[in-house]
Amino acid sequence: MKRRKNNLEKSKKRKVRYDRLIIFMIIIITIIVFLNFLFNLKITNIVITNNYYLSDQQIIELANISDYPKTLFNSSSKIKQALKESKLIKDVKVTKKFLTQIYIDVVENRPLFYYNSTNQTILLDGTSIDQKYPVPTVLNYITDTYFDEFVTEMGKLDLSILSKISEIQFDPNNVDDNRFFLTMSDGNYVYINISTFYKLNKYISIKENLPDKEGILYLDYGNNFEIIE
Repeated sequence: MKRRKNNLEKSKKRKVRYDRLIIFMIIIITIIVFLNFLFNLKITNIVITNNYYLSDQQIIELANISDYPKTLFNSSSKIKQALKESKLIKDVKVTKKFLTQIYIDVVENRPLFYYNSTNQTILLDGTSIDQKYPVPTVLNYITDTYFDEFVTEMGKLDLSILSKISEIQFDPNNVDDNRFFLTMSDGNYVYINISTFYKLNKYISIKENLPDKEGILYLDYGNNFEIIE
C-alpha cells in the first residue's frame, strides 16, 4: 500500500508540473502572437489639419508615410522631424491615437509673394524657394532698408486679403520713401506704406463704403478714393 501511495504522489507531481508547463507555453505563445501582431500593425488613418498651400498628399509624402507603413517604426517624433525638414512647414504637432491613427496639425511657413527680382517665392520667415505659388507678385526691387519690414507686414495679412492682391510695386517718391502701389484682383488700386500696411486687413469693409466703381484707394495717408474715369 505504501508503494502504491508513493507512486500516486509522484504521478500527481508530474501532472502538476505538466500543467504548469502547458500554462507557461500558452503564455509564451500568446506573447509571441501579440508581439507579431504589434510588429506588423500598420497606420490605418491619417488626419491633417490647418494646411492651406500644402495638400494632404504632399504632407503625407513629406512625412514618409505615403505607403501607410508599420506604426511601430514611425513614432510621432520621427514623423515630426521628417516634416520639419520642409521649408514650407514652420511647426507641426503629431499625435497618435489607438496606435494606428496619425493626427498632423500643421503651421505652414506659407508663401507670401513671388519676387521678380530673384525669381523666387518669399516665405513667412523671410526665406525663399524656387517654386511659384498663387500669391501676389512683387514686380520690382525693394531696397534692403524696407525689405524685412515689408515681409513682416505681408505676413500679418489675412489669407482672404492676400488672395485679393495681384501685383505689388515698390513706388517711393519724394514724400514717402517706403510707399507701395498694389493692383487688386477686383480692378482697384491701393497706395500704402509700411506704417499703414495694417489697414489692408480692413480692405473689404472699406470697400463697402466706396462707390461701386473702380479706382485708386490711398491708404498711405487717410483713406481717400479716386475714381478712375
